[in-house]
Amino acid sequence: MSYVELERNDGISFIYFNRPDRYNALHKEMFADLQKVVKQVENNDDQIVIITGRGRAFSAGGDMEMLKQFADRDVYDEVMDMIDDIVMGLYLMDKIVISAINGSAAGIGLSIALTADHIVADEATKLGVLFLGVGLVPDGGGHFFLQERLGTHQAKQFTWSLKQLSGKEAKRLGLVDKIATEEQRAIEAATELASQLYQQPLKAIVRTKQIYHQAQADKLRHYLTAERQAQWDMRQTDDHVEGVKAFIEKRRPKFTGQ
Repeated sequence: MSYVELERNDGISFIYFNRPDRYNALHKEMFADLQKVVKQVENNDDQIVIITGRGRAFSAGGDMEMLKQFADRDVYDEVMDMIDDIVMGLYLMDKIVISAINGSAAGIGLSIALTADHIVADEATKLGVLFLGVGLVPDGGGHFFLQERLGTHQAKQFTWSLKQLSGKEAKRLGLVDKIATEEQRAIEAATELASQLYQQPLKAIVRTKQIYHQAQADKLRHYLTAERQAQWDMRQTDDHVEGVKAFIEKRRPKFTGQ
């Protein structure tokens, strides 16, 4: 079974998260599949990429079982290497990337969605950072992408709030660029957008992306490195242990700041 599927149609590469029974929660094997698919897309002739999720969610974030595996630093670094490669690959890809957010996008799932040049969402979408709920910080470049779209102060406030935004709220704040109509799903609205882009001077559009993104690449790498260390440090805290335990037991965590 492939946890990430690639389909190609009319010059568009469709990347599907394919773990619908777990709301496309990302684990080690899924990251490995995504890394492989991103490489394939980088090397094909399609000029537009659409990322979405099978089933009822874009991605619920990192799989909780994977967090247990992170007690092994080698496993942790292996997964973080894959995440860094995926994020940089999508951000610097010389194609236009569109995220079509169906259902929820949370944690690392939201970080990956935010790598896109265009974000299309269903009105009923729920977007949340949510790392703080288990005593962690955003990763996958989450700090960078939230700062880009919200500014530093609003990015901090959103991260700390544990709030999940509806599609309309996210559009108002600038996290989402387009809301699908009642007659469309996000994937259909994203495909329509891709068709419209193909009627424009796409090479010039991509060149503008490259000018902006290449100038910011070192900054994104800085954030990825800082997040990797911060995430490892936070894993050693009592609050993280309590956050994971509370999540499993389906109760509110009792954090102590330790």
